[in-house]
Amino acid sequence: MASTYTPLGVEKMATGENAGTWGTKTNTNLEIIEQFAGGYTSQAVTDSGTPTALSVSDGSTGATLSHRVIEFTGSISGARVVTIPLDVQTFYIIKNSTSGAYTLQFKYVSGSGDTVTWSSTDKGTKIIYATANDGTNPDLVDMMATSSGITLSNNNALLFNDADNDAAVGFKAPTTVSGAVTWTLPAADAASSGYALTSNASGTLSWASAGVSVSNVIGKSIAMAMIFG
Repeated sequence: MASTYTPLGVEKMATGENAGTWGTKTNTNLEIIEQFAGGYTSQAVTDSGTPTALSVSDGSTGATLSHRVIEFTGSISGARVVTIPLDVQTFYIIKNSTSGAYTLQFKYVSGSGDTVTWSSTDKGTKIIYATANDGTNPDLVDMMATSSGITLSNNNALLFNDADNDAAVGFKAPTTVSGAVTWTLPAADAASSGYALTSNASGTLSWASAGVSVSNVIGKSIAMAMIFG
């Protein structure tokens, strides 16, 4: 009986096979396992209509899809796709470092299962797990996009960097909070400018007129001062 291979390329040797080469083959298997336990690699995305296919390399190291951390690189001039085989079941940490304002989709090689897409302006990192949950239509899942919630501890701020990551704006909780509160944002933007967010005292925010303008307040203050001294 000949060797068989896992979807990520680890060789499963049959009894009595590969006499005198078990050590070499076992070492290769261990290196492959080390790759998908924590290995990093980069992968240039093909700048054409043909998807960039990440394929398995049975019994040898170096396959991109057998690494835990993958950085997609290259200059793309249109929406591009990267695929993995239908039987791959693992999770990835993937950074989109392609240049060009175009989407990048990560998906199984075929089928109608869920896929993960970086928007045209998203050059960030995603944690994705490949389920291999169906023989023809398996799903890829963006773990952070479907997470139940994110908690920042120790009074840490939630920061939003500018385009060159040189500065940021952000929000943070007060040093002491007497009771937990979560604010729910409105479903759409205000109908016109000059509106402000107001709360219903139960955490639901909505848009309301900001009221009297600053110039009116100053004018009324001057008038009151003239009347009453």
